[in-house]
Amino acid sequence: MKNEKLDVIGFGNAIVDVLAKCDDAFLEGFAIPKGGMILIDDEKAAAIYGAMAPGVEISGGSNANAIAAIASLGGAGGFVGKVAADSLGDIFRHDLRSMGVEYDTGSLENGPATGRCLVNVTPDAQRSMATFLGAAAHVTQDDVDEAQIARGDISFFEGYLFEQPHARDGFVRACELARKHGKRTALTLSDASVVERQGATITDFIRDHIDIVLANEAEARALFDTDNLSVITEKARALAPLTAVTRSEHGSILVPREGDAVEVAAHTPDALEDTTGAGDAYAAGFLLGLARDYDLARAGALGALAASEVISHFGARPAASLQQLASDAGLI
Repeated sequence: MKNEKLDVIGFGNAIVDVLAKCDDAFLEGFAIPKGGMILIDDEKAAAIYGAMAPGVEISGGSNANAIAAIASLGGAGGFVGKVAADSLGDIFRHDLRSMGVEYDTGSLENGPATGRCLVNVTPDAQRSMATFLGAAAHVTQDDVDEAQIARGDISFFEGYLFEQPHARDGFVRACELARKHGKRTALTLSDASVVERQGATITDFIRDHIDIVLANEAEARALFDTDNLSVITEKARALAPLTAVTRSEHGSILVPREGDAVEVAAHTPDALEDTTGAGDAYAAGFLLGLARDYDLARAGALGALAASEVISHFGARPAASLQQLASDAGLI
């Protein structure tokens, strides 16, 4: 297996997701911003978890979800992320490997426990997250494998993990190796708050190291300091070779540095149950399309299809074969 090509290698937080339904009062009681993400310590994690409604527990994390979706699409994915040598870490590792994902990052010894994300979903399908990073924050340059980078078409980095200085150093190292081997790099901004906190640091990282930027509208507004879509488009051209801006039910707009922007319609699900993981699934389809040299419209449509499946049920990972759905739609 280690000699095989990988379509996408994801670098991200290795997190176990705990998902449950709640009302707005629950979010207010724990000061969790609706539709956003906050970082919490182990004490607050225990308090929120104890008050949550019955739900489901599944291996998660933004980029890990994207790589799982790539596997569901029939793609070859790898993942780099840190878990502890504990039961949740074992579950996380088994889940990814059982999907056919290449995941060989060593476990963290003598450190915090495996991270978890407490995802509370309100009746309007908005997901609000409180995350205890734990071991996930401890990715370093030592976890970057040059041979793996050389086998991957696209190395894909998570904005949430970018905020950890040692992990950011690892991202830079991975980008340098990708460039050395003629490979592409991609970054998802993850959340508007990440952009606001990181400011020029993340802008400079994109300008110096990233080929493909993925952002939703809120993240794009934060990155380019405007809510004017035309201005966002022009600023995106100047910053990166390719930018994808997702716009929920309004679809997405794909902005290459040269040539016309491409608008892609949303793929409407039969029912909207939970928006958790929509952006991750879109990234999976879009990046897999690029890895397979699809044109922008087709790659974007594959992303839209993957996102529509994920938001049609509870949980952030596909419940049906994305490969079959995409085949039925004539996209792969």
